[in-house]
Amino acid sequence: MQHAGFVGTAMLAAALLAAAPASAEVRIMQSPGGQVGPFLDLFEKVRESGDRVVIDGPCLSACTLVLSIVPGERICVTRRAVFGFHAARSVDQRGRFYAEPEASEAVLQAYPGPVRDWISRHGGLSSRLLLLKGRELAAIYPRCR
Repeated sequence: MQHAGFVGTAMLAAALLAAAPASAEVRIMQSPGGQVGPFLDLFEKVRESGDRVVIDGPCLSACTLVLSIVPGERICVTRRAVFGFHAARSVDQRGRFYAEPEASEAVLQAYPGPVRDWISRHGGLSSRLLLLKGRELAAIYPRCR
């Protein structure tokens, strides 16, 4: 789940956390993902805050960890929401990606049951990006009001 880099992830974290105290909601409008660690830290803080999470655009790769950390009853989706899942991967010192099958299995098991089931029905986690959106997503998470 390596992709965007720490600077982009840090900017995302700062933007999300800056919005949380005033509105009691965190709105994810576009996240390509990035390094897993900063997302885990961010979503742990969101979980502890009690804030609601509004998915209002693409939430890809490491961003999908929100589903594993923030309670499902505090997550809602808009019509623009899209989750993008793929297998965990790392980058070596030469910039080559390699699979992390144990991490992929751990991530898959951490997702809520309906999300795990959807991923399994669509071929499981692999290098291919699986997009959960539209009616299929609305069947798992409620629309935001």
